[in-house]
Amino acid sequence: MPKAQPRAWQRMLSGRRLDLLDPTPVDIEIEDIAHGLAFVARWNGQTKGDFAYSVAEHSLLVTDIFAAQQPKAPVKWQLAALLHDAPEYVIGDMISPVKAAVGPGYGVLDERLTAAVHLRFGLPAQIPVAVKRQIKKADKLSAWLEAVQIAGFTQAEADKFFGKQDPEMAGQFEIALRPPVVVRDDFTARYNTLANILAS
Repeated sequence: MPKAQPRAWQRMLSGRRLDLLDPTPVDIEIEDIAHGLAFVARWNGQTKGDFAYSVAEHSLLVTDIFAAQQPKAPVKWQLAALLHDAPEYVIGDMISPVKAAVGPGYGVLDERLTAAVHLRFGLPAQIPVAVKRQIKKADKLSAWLEAVQIAGFTQAEADKFFGKQDPEMAGQFEIALRPPVVVRDDFTARYNTLANILAS
């Protein structure tokens, strides 16, 4: 008798069952993403304050930075920025050194989930390289701000690990830690705002 394959799906609060190894867009819901990301801590929870700094909060910040850095970018790329870490709602967040140690398997899993998320919400499975670079630029500024404001890094350390940032742009953003449910609702509202603009 052949050995049963190990379970690779996760049940979501929406009732969906998402296969992590072979994800399909129909099993992805924005409410599940928002909820999951709001309870996933960045920096392994090693941040100042009474609430963890969540991936959902980070995603909102990256979207704000992206919009400020790329004011003429189409709204769909703001949506891509909001969803840039969406796979972490099921695979969690790992700091970069751990991702490197885990090896290419993590990247493959992330890419499959990202493609399914993009297709679910009307984006191309693979976004253009130029747009990906722009989102990464916003992501690096977000990481720099987080490092300096809440993760205990000196500015010199942040410059070393995340690159020197435009002080004028960096000065526009201040991180505030909020309860997960508030961040979850804010993430969902931002998605709905962008989706409504795209649908109009």
